[in-house]
Amino acid sequence: MIAEKTLTTSEVAARFNELAKEGNWNKIQDELFAKNAVSIEPPDSPGLKSVEGLAAIKQKGKDFENTVEEMHGGYSSDPIVTGNHFAVAMGMEATMKGVGRTKMDEIALYEVKNGKIVKEQFFY
Repeated sequence: MIAEKTLTTSEVAARFNELAKEGNWNKIQDELFAKNAVSIEPPDSPGLKSVEGLAAIKQKGKDFENTVEEMHGGYSSDPIVTGNHFAVAMGMEATMKGVGRTKMDEIALYEVKNGKIVKEQFFY
């Protein structure tokens, strides 16, 4: 049996960037996240809560998608990598149910251990 190569933080960040440019967030989670990863939102986040575990992270994404009436565009910058972390600027413009058209921008910080994302933290 051939051992699977553990990705470096730079390799995880590059694959993340490739998939983010395609808007393929589900594949990012399936390929790059550890099963016990955590997702941390700011304490005063409107509606989004911090969660633990890949299943909870995926559910949080679905819950957010359900608040979107129409997507008008989005972006994810090239990653900045240092040590076992990488950061991207990301954002989107969408019409949110009950809120109207909104522009959102944030910094997302990812921590990588053993070739998998173990923590994502959002700043907005």
